[in-house]
Amino acid sequence: MVSSMPKLIAERIVAPAYDGDEPIRVRCHEASLGDLLGSLATHRLDLVLSDQPMQHGLSMRAYSHKLGDSSLSFFVRKDLAGQYRDPFPQCLNGKPMLLPTASTALRRRLDDWIDNQNITPTIVGEFDDSALMKAFGEAGIGVFVGPTVIEEEISRMYGAVAFGRTSEIEEQYYVISPERRLKHPAVVKIIGEARTRLFTPRTKAA
Repeated sequence: MVSSMPKLIAERIVAPAYDGDEPIRVRCHEASLGDLLGSLATHRLDLVLSDQPMQHGLSMRAYSHKLGDSSLSFFVRKDLAGQYRDPFPQCLNGKPMLLPTASTALRRRLDDWIDNQNITPTIVGEFDDSALMKAFGEAGIGVFVGPTVIEEEISRMYGAVAFGRTSEIEEQYYVISPERRLKHPAVVKIIGEARTRLFTPRTKAA
């Protein structure tokens, strides 16, 4: 899985694989998408979980299978929520914010959205790892973002509250595989459960 992918999302995508008739063992590795695709091309990996599809024009045989998407929620530690009572997203002006690094697809979409909203948060941290970003948010360092589809889980695990949402930014999730038609029962189950249960229209913010 790519390092920027939310760990809670990855767990919920992979977990249904354990519900099959045959016992399985899952080995998870984190790296950049480029490194993971290199391992996929040399058959050291079976699948890649990613928040972006494989780029066109790469000299390797692999296919991106979209699982779904989710709108984005903005979180802050519960005891700091009173500082964000102004209308969203203007309440972010001048406030400390934790963001993914510039190499991620989500960061590029966030930068465009921030520019379009004419707001200027104070960036106090940039992270390759989404779980580390949330840990800094849990410590009260700043606002952090996460998928609306797991908003309740993020709030519970990190002692945070969601004070804003936008459907103008959508995180997208893919499985990248060497096969156009997936056959392994565990992989088929992963994709089916993700498309029908995890990512549904109700996860998008109004």
